[in-house]
Amino acid sequence: MTAQIISGTEVAKEIREELKQEIAELKAKHNLVPGLATVLVGEDPASQVYVGQKEKTCIALGIYSERHDLPVKTTQQELMALVDKLNKDARIHGILVQLPLPKHINETEVLYNINPKKDVDGFHPVNLGKLMIGEPDYIPCTPHGIQELLVRSGTKIDGAEVVVVGRSNIVGKPIANILLQKKPGANATVTICHTGTRDLAFHTRRADILIVAAGKPKAITADMVKEGVVVIDVGVNRIGKSESGKDILVGDVDFEGVKEKAKAITPVPGGVGPMTITMLMLNTLRAAKLAAGLI
Repeated sequence: MTAQIISGTEVAKEIREELKQEIAELKAKHNLVPGLATVLVGEDPASQVYVGQKEKTCIALGIYSERHDLPVKTTQQELMALVDKLNKDARIHGILVQLPLPKHINETEVLYNINPKKDVDGFHPVNLGKLMIGEPDYIPCTPHGIQELLVRSGTKIDGAEVVVVGRSNIVGKPIANILLQKKPGANATVTICHTGTRDLAFHTRRADILIVAAGKPKAITADMVKEGVVVIDVGVNRIGKSESGKDILVGDVDFEGVKEKAKAITPVPGGVGPMTITMLMLNTLRAAKLAAGLI
């Protein structure tokens, strides 16, 4: 069996074209431009790259972008004051505080201070609660990207046995909730596995759809999956450098082994990764429409 490669790069491109058109129509019909503010504290290189990518994507899609780069010594009070200011700014529909924050800042307090209507990451307790009862304003970006990859690759989710490896608040718990809902693109039976799970392979072999966010390189091997499984690999692990000096990246799934048994599989890189920023843009558009009373 040769697995279908589910390309996040291609699906993200498709969705961005849809968003670009909708944003242009929103501006033409309602004189409304979605606005996203990013807040970066300190000089973490990876965070600078992520924020730069978000800014670049905003520009490409026609979203108004504000970037606030703050020194590492910024106090809790100063950061909270900026969030308060952005909460009140009518041009800003989405606020994203880039994590991790410096150790002297209480992340939870900052994130809880973001207006839930502007929480385009979807991590505020209000938004997570709405997600759980099936009435979300925003779906967290990476889990929403996973759902879109499944839907747009033609994977049958309704009635499927889904196994999620990982229980983080960012991926594992939200994607389990999303796929449990009695809705199109969901209605699955979901099992969550984690470090306390006995006999992980027993569960992963039952999966019609296997979603892996374990944070461990090649944690899932070919003997742990059944023939015809659809695999979504969320992991990105740096395991060394190539001769040219580039990072060698692998997922949480042994791609080469598992692809021989899988019906479809996401690559690393180029799988889930490109979807996350794209879904952030979708949430920002949604936030603008919600603020204007258009939905």
